Amino acid sequence: MTITRFFTAGIAATLMATTAMAADVTLKLGHLANEENIWHKAALHFAEEVEKGTEGRVEVQVFPNESLGKEIDVINGMQLGTADMTITGESLQNWAPQAALLALPYAYRSLEHMDDVASGEIGDRIEAEIIDKAGIRPLTYFARGPRNLSANQEITSPDQLNGFKLRVPNVPLFVSTWQALGANPTPMAFSEVFTSLQNGTIDGQENPLALFQSGGFYEVQDTVNLTEHVRSWIYLTISENAWNKLSPEDQAAVQAAADSTQKFERELFLANEQELVEQLEAEGVTFVEVDQQAFADAARDAVIAGVAEEIRPTVEEIFNN
Repeated sequence: MTITRFFTAGIAATLMATTAMAADVTLKLGHLANEENIWHKAALHFAEEVEKGTEGRVEVQVFPNESLGKEIDVINGMQLGTADMTITGESLQNWAPQAALLALPYAYRSLEHMDDVASGEIGDRIEAEIIDKAGIRPLTYFARGPRNLSANQEITSPDQLNGFKLRVPNVPLFVSTWQALGANPTPMAFSEVFTSLQNGTIDGQENPLALFQSGGFYEVQDTVNLTEHVRSWIYLTISENAWNKLSPEDQAAVQAAADSTQKFERELFLANEQELVEQLEAEGVTFVEVDQQAFADAARDAVIAGVAEEIRPTVEEIFNN
């Protein structure tokens, strides 16, 4: 009996200690990237910063590889209360039309220009609409690598695109923009691109360098033309339901953690972009400077016409900024 009472008391003490250390709030953060992706590393950094900033009152559990579901599924879960956080971008235009502004062809001339928009008045308007119409709160944003045109030839101006068979994602704005540039854009699943390049079904594709490398496209395409035609950003978000469960003190700590994470992720992002160039050059890929202004001028009218009428004034404002 003495031994039994001893073990019972020990177990009870352990449970009490565990309960005392448990977080008051647990946030589930699901995203689509794998464990090697800088978004996942940023999410882990965010979780650590939240734990420190709230002294353990708030715990962030990170679920990579779509383990909480695909992007739209997680967003729906956040609205229903079965998920709390995700990393998402222009997909939010399904609820908030202004989220389409996150990925506009040739709207952002440089990373600095994009930062000015994302962190300025237009960015504030986008975020306010996402909160109001999607019930999701952007905490901070991450830059994404610009999309570039790969081929087995140099393409430095739009007049070289006549009839060029180009794979694009199934995004109507991307299709109409490349048509305006003179190409023959073909929507196609990412998983089909390598084989289609290999057998000549398409002449080229356009993606950020990270996807060009991970897709192994350097094995069948030897030239990356630096069109940088889409610069975009993506948000680290929390549902309003989860946000409103936090005390004002913990809300401030979570926001501070997000601010810290943006700086952390930007350093990783810039270093990763340079590493990608070096790795691809080692595989025999040539990087070619293009007349970006000529591409932008040829694309502008198609981009403006291709967005919802309600956001066209803002698109024109961005182009003219």
